[in-house]
Amino acid sequence: MISTSARATPGIRVPWLLVIGGVLLVAVALSLFIGARTVSPMVTLDALLGAGGGRDHIIVREIRLPRTLLALAVGSAFAVAGCLMQGLTRNPLASPDLLGIGHGASLAVVLAIYLVGIDGPRGYVWFALAGAAVSTVVVYLLAGAGTRAATPIRLAVSGAVLATAALSWTQTVMAMDRRTLDEARFWIAGSIAGRPLSVLTAVLPFLALGAVLAVALIRALDALALGDDAATALGIDPLRQRLLGALAVTLLAGGAVAAAGPLAFIGLAAPHLARQLCGPDHRVLLPACAMLGPALLLLADVIGRVVLFPLELEAGIVTALLGAPVLIALVRRVRLVKS
Repeated sequence: MISTSARATPGIRVPWLLVIGGVLLVAVALSLFIGARTVSPMVTLDALLGAGGGRDHIIVREIRLPRTLLALAVGSAFAVAGCLMQGLTRNPLASPDLLGIGHGASLAVVLAIYLVGIDGPRGYVWFALAGAAVSTVVVYLLAGAGTRAATPIRLAVSGAVLATAALSWTQTVMAMDRRTLDEARFWIAGSIAGRPLSVLTAVLPFLALGAVLAVALIRALDALALGDDAATALGIDPLRQRLLGALAVTLLAGGAVAAAGPLAFIGLAAPHLARQLCGPDHRVLLPACAMLGPALLLLADVIGRVVLFPLELEAGIVTALLGAPVLIALVRRVRLVKS
């Protein structure tokens, strides 16, 4: 089970939400200011207000603003999806990437490019959603195979197996066809760079519906944290709520992967950090995740812009590099239910 040793007291939850909101605002500002060409805050403000037509104004309006808005949506989607998965399964290692859902969505998109010739997120999104849904079902079937229950460790192992297989198949398909490789190689690394606003509008309805379902599941998540028997006694149907949760995760993770590729560790790190700061109450935890996710993604994107200047490192590579130590720390600190 997820350890609750770091529960926050009710009196400090709102201040921590304000702090997280402040961090997000700083990350948004850095995303608009910093890049190959640094833009001053006053010029940035003029550009956002529609004033001025100089080079810096165009950079802010046409390049950095769409990039920042996409990061806000995608980061929130991955973080909320991870929070839902951890709450519904009571598995502290559950996240769209570690349980193979992101990799399954990626495989579906690469197959769509190879077999159908699909290009662009408006075509990707349906295949990414289908891949995410199939991956969710397969992970639960593998974890629940035989006479034993789908415990957190079995879910994590099943997800790792699926992720490895999906990644191998994805790389094989990309190696078989040059056009598929050229189309998918930058997208599959995970990036929010070079995406116009049409990318966001293509996936936004799916992300919004997933977010609505997540909000509707708040009471059930708190009840399921007490165990299925206690949740049933409180009038919650665990199976129905997990099915709704699976739908929400599919919409959030599938839409986010379609827009930005399989970004690693946002869905794992953000819920854990939010839980440490704000406690386990999902009325506070979900909003905290929705702010922490994009803050982490924006900061990773800014780091990618400056660490190899004048070249850029994809945000997905930065999140993977920074997320690996986080995963190691979580594995050492969090108590898991024994299989």
